[in-house]
Amino acid sequence: VLSLCCEACKKVIFHVPSELEADTLVGRVDLKECLQSAEFISSTDGNFKILEDGSVYTTSALSLSAEKKTFTILLKDIQEQVEKKIHVSLVEEEKKRTRHARDTVLKRTKRRWGPIPSVMIENSLGPFPLQIQQVQSDTAQNYTIYYSASGPGIDQDPKGLFYIERETGNIFATRAVDREQYPSFQIICFATTPDGYSPEVPLVHTIRIEDDNDNAPYFTQDLFEFCVPENSRPGVVVGKVTAEDRDEPYTLHTTLKYRIVSQNPPITPAFSLHGDTGVISVLLPQLDRELVPSYTLLVEVRDMAGQPFGLCTTGTVVVKIEDTNDNAPSFKQIQYETRVEENRVSVEILRVSVVDLDEPGSPGSGAVYEIIRGNDDQAFEITTDKNTNEGILCVVKGLDYESAKQRVLVIGVNNEAPYLLAPHSQQLSQSTCSVTVHVLDVDEGPVFKPCLLRLDVKECEDIGTAIGRYVAEDPETGNSEGIRYRIPPGQCNWINIDDKSGEVRTVKVLDRDIGEMRRGQCNITVLAIDRNGKTGTGTIQVCIVPGNKNFPRIAQTDYIMCRDREPICLTAQDDDEAPYSTPFVYRITDRNLASMWKINPQNDNSAYLSPKGDIPFGIYDIPVSVMDNGGKVGETTVRVNLCDCVTPTECDGRTRQLSGGNVTLGLWAILAMILGSLLLLLILITICGCCGRGVMHRQVTDDCANHNLIISNTEAPGEEVMDHNIIPLQNTCDQGGYGVKTGDQQTFEVVKGRGHTLESVKGGGHQTLGSVKEGGGQPMMDTCRYSYSEWHNFTHPRLGEKVHLCRQDEEQKHSEDYLLSYNYEGKGSLAGSVGCCSDQHEEEALDFLDQLEPKFRTLAETCIKR
Repeated sequence: VLSLCCEACKKVIFHVPSELEADTLVGRVDLKECLQSAEFISSTDGNFKILEDGSVYTTSALSLSAEKKTFTILLKDIQEQVEKKIHVSLVEEEKKRTRHARDTVLKRTKRRWGPIPSVMIENSLGPFPLQIQQVQSDTAQNYTIYYSASGPGIDQDPKGLFYIERETGNIFATRAVDREQYPSFQIICFATTPDGYSPEVPLVHTIRIEDDNDNAPYFTQDLFEFCVPENSRPGVVVGKVTAEDRDEPYTLHTTLKYRIVSQNPPITPAFSLHGDTGVISVLLPQLDRELVPSYTLLVEVRDMAGQPFGLCTTGTVVVKIEDTNDNAPSFKQIQYETRVEENRVSVEILRVSVVDLDEPGSPGSGAVYEIIRGNDDQAFEITTDKNTNEGILCVVKGLDYESAKQRVLVIGVNNEAPYLLAPHSQQLSQSTCSVTVHVLDVDEGPVFKPCLLRLDVKECEDIGTAIGRYVAEDPETGNSEGIRYRIPPGQCNWINIDDKSGEVRTVKVLDRDIGEMRRGQCNITVLAIDRNGKTGTGTIQVCIVPGNKNFPRIAQTDYIMCRDREPICLTAQDDDEAPYSTPFVYRITDRNLASMWKINPQNDNSAYLSPKGDIPFGIYDIPVSVMDNGGKVGETTVRVNLCDCVTPTECDGRTRQLSGGNVTLGLWAILAMILGSLLLLLILITICGCCGRGVMHRQVTDDCANHNLIISNTEAPGEEVMDHNIIPLQNTCDQGGYGVKTGDQQTFEVVKGRGHTLESVKGGGHQTLGSVKEGGGQPMMDTCRYSYSEWHNFTHPRLGEKVHLCRQDEEQKHSEDYLLSYNYEGKGSLAGSVGCCSDQHEEEALDFLDQLEPKFRTLAETCIKR
């Protein structure tokens, strides 16, 4: 390859083969000769790329179609705004060689151009320059080859450490190298011809620095501190020491061994050190903190697997022995005596101390005192002084000289931590001591027994009611003589106390619903004063107990009861609390109304009110008494409107009033009685006329056959008869009646209307036309049948007047809805059968006219319309 650089930055010629593969090095151009600081490098031909060092590579496979190919390299310095151009020409190489006459085929081999990595000894002594490797290219047989290199150690830090001879390819080191700083170098070697062509791909060559044991191992800490409980068993791990070595890992230079050099105090070795891991373990079976509180170990670490010629370093390990409660506390004395005045409270009377060999201030030495015997009344208490570890004995309840002049206490002591038995030692019993307390006699004031007296007072008790007695005693004499009592002012003024007897009485009516009494209780301090002026205090707790001060009453008093006569639920209320409220007992106080109404209990506070039988409609004022569980009775008048309705909203107040439990006759009843009397008079006159003519044998004629009424005791509708003989009555009723013609008889059935009915009036039995015609006991009928003309003449004028009156209310206003038709009579009707107006074979009274019911009224209305 011939390089012409006659004019820099103008033209470069490379001689290359006619066929070039991708990523093939074409040559190198010295860019710095043209532009020192080229920030932008590009090629005008995309088939070539330019590297920063000036190397020209193909980007794809290329074939020179002509003998020459050209492109331009552009160099730009943006800051200086300078642009340079280098024209590159590719010329197909000639067949002849510059150094050989014969034609040969160029062959490449990597055997000599890619040697194994070089090795250089760390801290080598030379002599320098020291040859460490040689690189050669096989193309040197056919070309003149120049060698060069770049990378760390050559033109990068550390610069000048290596260099390569241009003609031979020998690599030399100029000075010694520290492996810990530079473990290896990677340099790039180049082989080029004089014209800049590179027949070889740049070679990456590694120079490894071989380690020398020039670094001693070192511990990671200057001082290792560990703790282990005393009396630990052998083999218990105490801790681990660690060391490091900067030499090459996984070699003898970093293979470390540990050992204990010495122990302080120099007694039997207490610990062992694992040579490979550095783990320290317990060796001595008895570590006693009370004898040796800590150990100091001098340990060594050595490389080269611990061989004598290895480098070594020493370190310090301190092992502290932790305290355990293996020493029980014991009292310094076993007998104590002390004195205290009676009735003194919260006073220190004695201090006791113990001896404990465990570490002071630790739970193993902290004393916990307890009174084992002699403190059944809990009058004494013992605590621990944390600063001195002494036991402080105090009196928390006053002592009574008269009861006991001397008290003997037994005190025991333990530690805060549980006791641990040391190896090869015996269990110790608890240390105890006895304390004799002498009680000194003191003149005392009166004492209330009990000190707190609870008195329960019922609500609303009368003023001055005695509720109890509260007295005090003189401890010296044991009696209450000469003691006066009084209540200091400024307290709730509910009670007073007799100054001599101590009897307690109320001074006002106590009611839990008034002011300060709503709390229900009050604590009152009472003073007791003896002859010497000594005082004692006690407390009376007055509690107001709920009483039976309220009457039970029925909340709702007005009710409406319809024709279904469903029972009414009465519910009473009582503002008192248990046991003076529920269960309630209901009773009707009026004897007359009690015969008509009844009360059945439902639950503790409710009862059902219902009529006993078929009583008339009307308004009833029923006095009902309610007795609570405390026996207090309250009476309430319950008004029940017994109305002929289906729902309470239909009741318009036309029912009759029943006051005082007595039933009075209304206007309708009086009119019905007058009309009945008139009808009775007319029937008697008719009977007299018939008797004058003798017995008549009637034949039923055809013209009246269609107007006969026959007896029918079947109230419910019968089966439907499909017969051509059945014909309707003529002009009988708008809504109800049908005539059934069968043979020579015709059945006339009146359909009962719905809605309101005539008010019932007390009276006797029913009177029929048959009974009238029998007159004087002589039978007047033979077929139990009457002609329509006879019935019509008998009832028409009387029933007209009665129906006219029945269709009006008390204010003489027509009641259009009073008579209504219906299809089913229902059960429990007071009217009976229509047959009562037909045939009766026995003699009956005529007072049936005083109680005309809806069936009869409908029949009468039908007859009037004819």
